[in-house]
Amino acid sequence: MKAVIQRVKKAGVTVNEEVIGEIGQGYLILLGVMDGDTQQEAQTLASKTALLRVFEDEDGKMNRSILDINGEALVVSQFTLCADVRKGNRPSFTPSAKPEEANALYEYYMEKLKEQGVRKVAHGQFGADMQVSLVNDGPVTILFDTQIWSKK
Repeated sequence: MKAVIQRVKKAGVTVNEEVIGEIGQGYLILLGVMDGDTQQEAQTLASKTALLRVFEDEDGKMNRSILDINGEALVVSQFTLCADVRKGNRPSFTPSAKPEEANALYEYYMEKLKEQGVRKVAHGQFGADMQVSLVNDGPVTILFDTQIWSKK
């Protein structure tokens, strides 16, 4: 799994001109599910996401997690994160998980974020053409790839 985690002041996702998910301060998380990813990887990623310390403390140091600030998360599925761009100029998406598997792990990841204590977990619409808006905070952007923990 791959996740691009952006610290935001606010974020929202729209489908067919209707806002379907929005948050205040917290994370916009773009989530890509790779072929072969597992629930264990989703659980590890959710834990790492919830405990990631990129919010400033009273000394201005990035030392607080989304849990510490009572922040919110907006999770948007994004299979294009799984693109293989090693050959040519057109990305290949064959490394992405099949839609039904990807959606199941996307849902599982969000469930695990809630279990970790993230008070609000909003989401996009899996497989839809979405418009995502955000007010980046910092900007602070972190890339997680579960391969670093599973050593694939």
